[in-house]
Amino acid sequence: MPELEPEPPDRLGVRSLPGARPNVPPPAPSDHPPTSDAHRLFLREPSRTPIRIVRGEGAELIDEQGRRYLDAAAGAAVACLGHGRRDVAKVLARQAERLAFAHPSKFTTREAEQLAEKLVDRAPAGLDRVLFTSGGSEATETAIKLARQVQLARGQGSRTKVITRRTSYHGATLGALAISGQAGRRQPFAPMLLTQPMIAPTSCYRCPFGKEPDSCDVPCASDLETAVLDVGPENVAAFIAEPIVGSSAPGRHPPERYWPRIREICDRYGVLFIADEVMSGNGRSGRWWAMQHTNIAPDLLTTAKGLSAGYSPLGAVLAREEHYRALRDLPGAFRHGHTFAGNPLSCAVGDHVIDVIEREGLLPRVAELGERLKARLQETIGDHPHIGTIRGRGLLMGVEFVADRATRAPFPAEADVRTLFAHACLDQGVYVYQGGGNVDGRRGDHALLAPPFVLTDAQVERLAAGMAAALDRIAPELARAAEAAA
Repeated sequence: MPELEPEPPDRLGVRSLPGARPNVPPPAPSDHPPTSDAHRLFLREPSRTPIRIVRGEGAELIDEQGRRYLDAAAGAAVACLGHGRRDVAKVLARQAERLAFAHPSKFTTREAEQLAEKLVDRAPAGLDRVLFTSGGSEATETAIKLARQVQLARGQGSRTKVITRRTSYHGATLGALAISGQAGRRQPFAPMLLTQPMIAPTSCYRCPFGKEPDSCDVPCASDLETAVLDVGPENVAAFIAEPIVGSSAPGRHPPERYWPRIREICDRYGVLFIADEVMSGNGRSGRWWAMQHTNIAPDLLTTAKGLSAGYSPLGAVLAREEHYRALRDLPGAFRHGHTFAGNPLSCAVGDHVIDVIEREGLLPRVAELGERLKARLQETIGDHPHIGTIRGRGLLMGVEFVADRATRAPFPAEADVRTLFAHACLDQGVYVYQGGGNVDGRRGDHALLAPPFVLTDAQVERLAAGMAAALDRIAPELARAAEAAA
């Protein structure tokens, strides 16, 4: 698809390459615009009145009162190119005029083929085939079904288990939730979920084995072999893990020795390794894929989020050629699919997103911004008594809260520190993605930072200052919650 040049501002002032507006004051505390409860939306958080956003510019969201919020999480690590890009809107419009949809069971499109080619060209070695989805949970479902059918094609019909890590999160559908270790998310649906084996998380800050990262022999990786032998190698289809953890423990990643050990165990026992890059992929780590920091290639790689920069729903599974051929040589077809998977509108946008990231040099910019942001957070809040650790790579970063910095004890889950902090940040004009459960699936509050790649240096300062001010504002509540936890 031909590249489109950036356009001048439109009548609303939305730019293709919007600049920062660091001098715009944040909204007054607790002065969020009202949103009528008369609308018919089924809200995810019905007890709170949401803020109605009407447009965006670059790394900012703008509500109907004209207040601006720094989108420090790009939604949920989605809007990697920022908001209001007219070049992307033109790609969507042109594609809609040409072709809206063709069902992938019988048809292919130039847009899907071109995007698949670009993804393979930038993928870890050996990932030569692409199966599109409409989002991250769909990508997880697709990957575990693909792993199962590859094992069937190998004559390994007893392999049904997918090993995962405790406190992990891989998606909201029942299949994806079954291989997620977040106890809080699983609890309402536990009777409906198939039980899957779980191994230790890669928590250097709170190592379950009592090791130090610079000298350990990665027992968290060897735990995979223990689980495989406990279940029986003949029963294990796959192992799934995020190379850089997203929403369940943002920014957490293991020592370099971890992934070679994982690859060795998977190869020894015929287990497929699924790398979940739904959040960490598409340049968010400073390279196209977080696995490229490890020099280890998975069997399957899932992705979504920034693949289309939030302008159209899109996800994908990248697979090895040998697995594709194993299924192709069998009678029948891959028994799985989603209606809108690989629709040409989303694929056209995904193709353009790759061009923009490379043309504007955003991969090295992400790496640079990540280092700058981490340094500023360390300077402004790193010594705070209720900040445990600040971690991450590129623009996928997490800030973990603790009741006691010395013992690393988390706040009680019922204190809901994550929500308290997130709303205090909104009052400072900063949106962060709240989360928890990084300690045991329920306790362990944190904030995810995954801003757009077009974040400016001034906005880095604004983000750090806003988070520091939010901590100051909720200091009394944190003190009371910490005292209750003692």
